[in-house]
Amino acid sequence: MTNEKTVKGGARSSARLAAVQALYQIEASGSPSIVVTREFVEHRLGEIVDDEKYSKADAVFFTDLVIGVDKRVDEIDEKIKTNLSKKWKLDRIESVARAILRAGSYEIIARPDIPTSVIINEYVDVTKAFFEDSTPGFVNGVLDKIAKQTRE
Repeated sequence: MTNEKTVKGGARSSARLAAVQALYQIEASGSPSIVVTREFVEHRLGEIVDDEKYSKADAVFFTDLVIGVDKRVDEIDEKIKTNLSKKWKLDRIESVARAILRAGSYEIIARPDIPTSVIINEYVDVTKAFFEDSTPGFVNGVLDKIAKQTRE
């Protein structure tokens, strides 16, 4: 039996989930983003790896997310830091949640073609695939603040 991590939606939703996993892997392993991106596109998207089913994903969108976050990580991290409450530090945030915030922030900053509400809802759904606590609400709050600061 496979453990299929899924989120609502289609190929872009799957790309977001895979991007979060790739960003987590990049941070955990220190591997270059281009290597991890290629590995996901060639071997994971739509495949079963380590008993996990990876849904069909928009590979172009996935690549934009992962490479885009990597290229703009300092700018993205600064946006996240300025929108955390005083008691939170970026390095205190669990690494998967940090990857989610980075991917969502990238979309808010760099993808004006995607409505803010879609981005936030999608990343809250991605968060729910990994966390059963208050983390989805935390992600919602931070991304909402970044969106208001960036898009309005």
